[in-house]
Amino acid sequence: MRPRSHIDGRFNHVVCLSMALPHESKVLVVDDDASVRVALGRLIRSAGLEVETFASAEDLLKTWPSDSAGCLILDVQLPGLSGLELQSKLAASGSTVPIIFITAHDDPDTRTEARNSGAMDFLEKPFDDEELLTAIHTALEVDT
Repeated sequence: MRPRSHIDGRFNHVVCLSMALPHESKVLVVDDDASVRVALGRLIRSAGLEVETFASAEDLLKTWPSDSAGCLILDVQLPGLSGLELQSKLAASGSTVPIIFITAHDDPDTRTEARNSGAMDFLEKPFDDEELLTAIHTALEVDT
């Protein structure tokens, strides 16, 4: 029996990534929706990875820089500082942490701006668990 998706209720295969990736790599998640943070945290932990979640860009910045950050999953639309603004702020500070954007409001201009500013991936909610885990795996490989 395959595990139930934590994001959208569909049944999906969960890929175990922990054996191929450094254990010190932490996946950071920034999303203002508590249910999304909980679901992503469970999904990422189920893949054997360490995860830390934040409700806002400002909450993340309070703990930045993070030496253990392997990648950042970042919602585009956040209260206060937006995902794109956070991406810009991190880049200006010299950060090279790979960013995977997630959004419920996909917009071609926003997608283009995120990618042109160095985003590794851009996923529209609801997305498939495997799609996100593959994006995380790719980002963590780039970061090592």
